[in-house]
Amino acid sequence: MRFIAGLWRLAIAGLCFLGTYEAWQRPELWVYFTFQTGAVLGFTMLWAGAASLLKGIQPPAWLKGAVTLYALITAIVAFLLMPPDDPNYVPQILGIMTNTMLHRITPIMAVVDFILCDPHRRFRWQYTFSWLIYLPIWLAFIVIRALIWPHSGPAAGGNPYPYTFIDANALGWTQFGINCAELAAGCFILALILFIIDRIEPETPLLG
Repeated sequence: MRFIAGLWRLAIAGLCFLGTYEAWQRPELWVYFTFQTGAVLGFTMLWAGAASLLKGIQPPAWLKGAVTLYALITAIVAFLLMPPDDPNYVPQILGIMTNTMLHRITPIMAVVDFILCDPHRRFRWQYTFSWLIYLPIWLAFIVIRALIWPHSGPAAGGNPYPYTFIDANALGWTQFGINCAELAAGCFILALILFIIDRIEPETPLLG
C-alpha cells in the first residue's frame, strides 16, 4: 500500500508545481500566500512520496502538519473570501485552472493524505502555536514590501497587497488589524482541529 501512498503524494507534488509554474516566471507572484504555501506543499509531498516508494525517512511530523494546515487555510480562504476564478485570466493546464489546482484540488488531496497515509498521535500541543509562526512573518513581509515599494504589484494597478482582505490602503490600518486578528484566530482553530484529528486517528497509517 505504500506504493499507492507514494504515487498519491507525488501526484500532489506534481499538481503543486503545475499550479505554481506562473510564479517561477514572474517573481512578483511569490507575494501570494497561495504560491508560497503551494510550493512548500509540493516539495514536502515530493519528499514524502519518494520516501514512501523508497522506504526512506519521511518529513517531520511538524512540517507535515504545517503544510496540511496551510493547504486547508488556502482552500477555506479561497472559498470564503475570494471571488471565483476567471478562466479568461487564470492560466489553465490540461483544461484545469492553476488556481483550482492550488485552492481546491491539492488541499483536498493533502487532507486525504493526512487522514489515510500519515502515522498519527505524533503532534505535540505546542504545534498548534508554532505552526502559526509563518502567518505574522508573511503579513509583515507584505506590509514592509508595500511601504517600501508601493506600486510594485502584483495586484491590479500595481497594488502591492495581494488580497483585498489585507489591503491596508483600502481598508485602513484599524480594519487591517481586525482582519489579521480574525485570520489568526481562524488559523488557530484549524490548527486545533488538525491536532484533535491526529489524536483521534490510530497511530498506524490506514494506507501506506
